[in-house]
Amino acid sequence: MPHQHRPVPRSDDLLVELQDRLVRLARTQDRVQGLLDAFLSVQTGFDLDDTLRRIVEVATDLVDARYGAVGVLRPDGGGLSRFVYVGISPADAARMGGLPEGLGVLGQLIRDPAPLRIVDLSLHPASVGFPPGHPAMRSFLGVPIQIRGEVYGNLYLTEKRGGEFTAEDEALVGALAGAAGIAVDNARRLADEQERQRWTAAVADVRESLLGGTAPDEVLGLIAGQVRLLTGSDAAYLIAPVDELGTWSARAQSGPGLDDLVGVPLTAATSPVVAALAAADSRDVVAVDLSGVRWTGPTSDVDWGPVLITTLHAADGDDAVLVIARYAGAEPYDPRLADLVRTLADQTALALDMATRQRVARQLDVHADRDRIARDLHDHVIQRLFAAGLSLQSVLAQVPAGPGRDRVSAVISQLDGTIRDVRTTVFDLHTSDDEDTRTSLRRRLLDLVTETAGELTSSVRTQGAVDTLVGGALAADLEAVVREAVSNAARHAAAHSVTVTLDVSDTLVLEVADDGIGMDPGAARSGLRNLEARARARGGELVVTADSEGTLLRWSSPLG
Repeated sequence: MPHQHRPVPRSDDLLVELQDRLVRLARTQDRVQGLLDAFLSVQTGFDLDDTLRRIVEVATDLVDARYGAVGVLRPDGGGLSRFVYVGISPADAARMGGLPEGLGVLGQLIRDPAPLRIVDLSLHPASVGFPPGHPAMRSFLGVPIQIRGEVYGNLYLTEKRGGEFTAEDEALVGALAGAAGIAVDNARRLADEQERQRWTAAVADVRESLLGGTAPDEVLGLIAGQVRLLTGSDAAYLIAPVDELGTWSARAQSGPGLDDLVGVPLTAATSPVVAALAAADSRDVVAVDLSGVRWTGPTSDVDWGPVLITTLHAADGDDAVLVIARYAGAEPYDPRLADLVRTLADQTALALDMATRQRVARQLDVHADRDRIARDLHDHVIQRLFAAGLSLQSVLAQVPAGPGRDRVSAVISQLDGTIRDVRTTVFDLHTSDDEDTRTSLRRRLLDLVTETAGELTSSVRTQGAVDTLVGGALAADLEAVVREAVSNAARHAAAHSVTVTLDVSDTLVLEVADDGIGMDPGAARSGLRNLEARARARGGELVVTADSEGTLLRWSSPLG
């Protein structure tokens, strides 16, 4: 069989083939260099949004695409939370309406995170078409962006200039997506660190305010405002239980244009937040979605959406609940936010406890000082005044009748009045805490006289076991008499001072004296008739004496 010779290529054919290989090699080198440049470019960003935009811009240049975008998946996997695009003008984007929701072809990439190359989008079975005003798009290339094995989002490229996307384009964009995942992870870590720093600064502000002596209610308002801003929420509330029957009330709130909830009773029937608290088994951060929920109660006219609830655990058991909320349709809270909210709640509760302990310590110091002052007044001042009064009384018998004797008697009366005033002051020092303020009749009379006297100089003197022997209806009558008598002195007597003296022994005797012009004969006596009726109903009496130097009202009643 004769030997067959292969045809020898012509020199010009070899030259053409060599030139083609050189062109492909040069193009490959250019694309590899472009990919390396792209790697370097996407790694230079520090802000997350800037990094995402840089990724899209580099990808479109790398494969010569007209349009590009990055869609970031929502934490719950329910669609896209962020959509960064290039190639479409803001005016065109506004005409198209809202951003994509992750349906159609974009939804396929979400459900099946694998590279997807399409020649003609309109012919793909998953295509749902474009909204009005959307530019025409045929060729498509989509590649997932993964961070540590989890899909973060997808890179979309459309309308390749000069044809359709190739396998080589897919490989290049896939490699870029790997670098993009690293860049996004770095930017996200930096953003998380900056976010933690902001929360740490917020906790420091709260702690500084508490330990600096700011009123607790003001600090709670500061907490609500800080959390609302830090979480990008539309409202923040701090609510606390009012009783054990499931009633709550807001202690602080932050949010423009919202109803004032402070002091308004909240129950499971009037507040879905309270209902969520009642249904929650855990005392950890609770997330609920109120979208579409309707109820009758405070803020029921607001369409609420995502809500986060967490408890501020106080050492004394007086817990409060922090509630942050966004309007319906807003982006859900990132699950990672729960850790920051929990940390702030714990740190804030700790700061509240520290402030409470410091406030109690300061109150104890004040009470100790008051006890010392009261003891010194009782053991030294009153005793000396009493001794001086006894000395003057012994001298009085030796003083003949006349102006001198009258002056000594006046001094003795002044000393007796001063002793009664000092005793009242001693009692005032011993009953300065909040509980005594609410329950002590002496304290209530002091406050009542101060409030009713207005600009008059007022003093209150008490003698006997007032708080022990006077209570119930008798105490109510006594307060009514004091209010009426002091009010008359302030409004009608043109007085400069008023003195209220209460003596409780076998009977109760109240005297109200002023230095005014006396009683107007033509003035209405309805108030005095009421006081007289109260006295008679108890078996007592009312006596009023008045002259140009003032008025003395004496109201008495048996005890019981």
